[in-house]
Amino acid sequence: MSEAPRSKALYDRATRVLPGGNTRTTVFVAPHPLYARAGHGCRVTDVDGVTRLDFVNNYTSLIHGHGHPTVTAAIADQLTRGTCFAMPTEAEVALAELICDRLPTAERIRFTNSGTEAVMMAVKAARAYTGRPKIAKVEGAYHGSYDFVEASMAPSPENWGEPDPTPVPYAKGTPQGVLDDVVVIPLNDPAAAERILAPHADELAAILIDPLPFRAGLIPAQAAFLEFVRAFARNHGTLLIFDEVISFRLGYHGAQGVFGVEPDLTTLGKIIGGGLPVGAVAGRADVMAVFDPSGGKAALPHGGTFNANPLTMAAGRAAMEALPPEAIDRLNALGAQARAALGEAFAAAGVPGQVSGMGSLFRVHFHARPLTGYRAAYAHPEERARLQAFYWGLAERGVLISSDGLGAISTPMGTSEVQALAEAALGALRSL
Repeated sequence: MSEAPRSKALYDRATRVLPGGNTRTTVFVAPHPLYARAGHGCRVTDVDGVTRLDFVNNYTSLIHGHGHPTVTAAIADQLTRGTCFAMPTEAEVALAELICDRLPTAERIRFTNSGTEAVMMAVKAARAYTGRPKIAKVEGAYHGSYDFVEASMAPSPENWGEPDPTPVPYAKGTPQGVLDDVVVIPLNDPAAAERILAPHADELAAILIDPLPFRAGLIPAQAAFLEFVRAFARNHGTLLIFDEVISFRLGYHGAQGVFGVEPDLTTLGKIIGGGLPVGAVAGRADVMAVFDPSGGKAALPHGGTFNANPLTMAAGRAAMEALPPEAIDRLNALGAQARAALGEAFAAAGVPGQVSGMGSLFRVHFHARPLTGYRAAYAHPEERARLQAFYWGLAERGVLISSDGLGAISTPMGTSEVQALAEAALGALRSL
């Protein structure tokens, strides 16, 4: 990596007050991260004064990039009137109406402060509604930092089980009792999923699915797989939860509109907050009624000091109103260009690799194995080393992606930014 003395100095300071110099594991990269100073549009400038194209967009949350004028104005207007109250506001109602209008399966919605909280509350809602303890999830899929959904989030060949996935902890200290209430299935294998799920059918509160799970390879769920889980859930009184915290950006009606599947509950986050902390769980009115306190104590009490705070609600409404169908179509077209251009760069450089993704999202892989699921996408040590070198190679050429190979297109971008990504990628690949 190039010299970044101010980032290095900040990291040294951070190590004296933060464990590992870090508050957010996902943004750490060795030998130290680059520290941001400012962002404008699709570019971010670090503390050493270097400006780069930002294809990370805070892990896909900044669909309009940095400092979008309409979003900024909405925040500024609300800021003069208060940041949070122990009272609901009209801003909460307005954003709820907007999302329910765009997401046909969202008859009711409830806001949280993160995608993690949204998934946690969706799982708890499924348990409260069904009276059942267990959930099922896809091997390698990320659903936030909640013990149950972390099961088998990053298994390795040494512990993932053969032939069927074995629930394994992600974090040290995860109780065995947690793992006992999680059933893990492989992506895009309906026969295996049925074989694994069937013995637990009467115990399953929910099947949790991300239709484009980025940590499982950013591989789209296949129609046959989604049709199976939808039918299985319906036939056995189990709820189907779609995690659209990332994938909601795929279409005007979310990923479920693109894939043609109607879940019972949907979790949201990232782009619906306009760059501020946000999450939401939405779904069928009868299921969401577990949160309803109006008749006395709710079946599932749910508080949160900053839930639906008006700053986030105002920013989210402005961001979503600035994302009509034609804007999403344009982003998706740029995403297709980016995936194709990156694939051409691998071929031109003669480096084994491929690019997965859908819509305005892409992910880089340093192998040529067919991408069928988490195990095929799993990066072995030499592949992870190449990815880290590629990350720094791009950074030195003025482009940022995430350290795990994820990239996202934002509305300030156009074909010139995609071309700049492709040129930087070719240079970085050749330098390997």
